[in-house]
Amino acid sequence: MRDKYVGLALCSLRHDYVEGCDNSPVGYLEGIVVDMQFRKKGIANTQCKECEQWAKLNGCTEFASDCELDNTESLKFHLNIGFEEENRIICLKKLI
Repeated sequence: MRDKYVGLALCSLRHDYVEGCDNSPVGYLEGIVVDMQFRKKGIANTQCKECEQWAKLNGCTEFASDCELDNTESLKFHLNIGFEEENRIICLKKLI
């Protein structure tokens, strides 16, 4: 079998305000996904650790992320790998 991608983690450096953070830049986990059949094997945790290392190499002392209020699976994952909940918000808009 050939090598296969089973997951993807996207991270960035944020220089704007990041909820709950005191420094800038902040390493930010923009998104993470692992193919269903490969979940619960530590792949996402490893991906996050790689993102954290990249952020450290780029001068960050904090690493942050977010998830939708109703995405309990994502919240559980984040808490299990060491993130702490900082705040809950609802963003609103209207056309004018």
